[in-house]
Amino acid sequence: MTLTDRIIAFEKLGHFLAQFSTHPFQKNDSQDINNAYFDAFAMQLKRQYEFNSWFILDHLIYACKSWSNELTSSNLNKWTSNYTLDKNTSKTVAIVMAGNIPLVGFHDFISALISGHKVLVKQSHNDKYLLPLLAKYLEFIAPEFKDYIRFTEEKLEGFDAVIATGSNNTARYFDYYFGKYPNIIRNSRNSVAVLTGSETSNELTLLGDDIFRYFGLGCRSVSKLYVPKAYDFDPLFNAIYSYKELINYTKYQNNYDYNKAVYLMSLFKLLENGFLMLKEDTSNTSPIATLFYEYYDDLHQLDLKLQNDADNLQCIVGQSSIKKAIAFGTTQLPKLWDYADGVDTLAFLEAL
Repeated sequence: MTLTDRIIAFEKLGHFLAQFSTHPFQKNDSQDINNAYFDAFAMQLKRQYEFNSWFILDHLIYACKSWSNELTSSNLNKWTSNYTLDKNTSKTVAIVMAGNIPLVGFHDFISALISGHKVLVKQSHNDKYLLPLLAKYLEFIAPEFKDYIRFTEEKLEGFDAVIATGSNNTARYFDYYFGKYPNIIRNSRNSVAVLTGSETSNELTLLGDDIFRYFGLGCRSVSKLYVPKAYDFDPLFNAIYSYKELINYTKYQNNYDYNKAVYLMSLFKLLENGFLMLKEDTSNTSPIATLFYEYYDDLHQLDLKLQNDADNLQCIVGQSSIKKAIAFGTTQLPKLWDYADGVDTLAFLEAL
């Protein structure tokens, strides 16, 4: 199976996912898709939400739309053009996936396959329904993949390299267990936003998506703000008011109520609007329904601070004057070549 063949297969997978990028789902009869796979994936989306209610339908649809937009011939060719990925032999890459947001391990999955390697996938129990069906669809449109994809819930055995993602605690375990293999081990990271007070209302509204998409559970979700002294939070609260319905989701509301009670009992000063709390804190990791903030005096000094903390940061959001900042509203829209933790996954796989 050549690289061109693999690119064609993933492009077809993108067309398949595009059918689930709106609700109600729109079956495209012109695609190489039969009723069984369309109906089966629609059922798996429903099962995934019923099993894990953090994965609401809106977020599942967003994940499908995001991936369908990325899996185009143009993007796939651009992504792979700087590597030599047509191999005569392939390795087996064990992939240990997190389960904090829908299809969070999908990039590692397609990276290994498009590199010509086999995958041995160990999923999180929180996100276990979607990827196996997508793998079956891949095997349907490209039967050569049938010997390349395996899932397991048992101890990982018979692999040549590892890509594993988890918390800081599990990353230490991964280092110990997988250290003798070529590996990429990822741990917890956070994303932050740098505000200057000159942001437009539209930019602040887009920031709301960076904060609230996937309930803030992703490493690309903004969990902290850096703001200048005497910053006025009212424009931010006004701009994100459209996300107020989040409080109607039971799990989010429970976290909001619990964390608010803890903060009030501890006499912490809070700013809150009924669905989000703002707390001054030096940590980058904030609880669900809470956004930490920290004041800064000088943007240059803040830039140096963020550079020193780069190993713990996934994204920095801000205006173009902020070094290495990405645009508001784009944290959950990474390109294929935007690698987690800044580690070039395809280069790692190419070298195996």
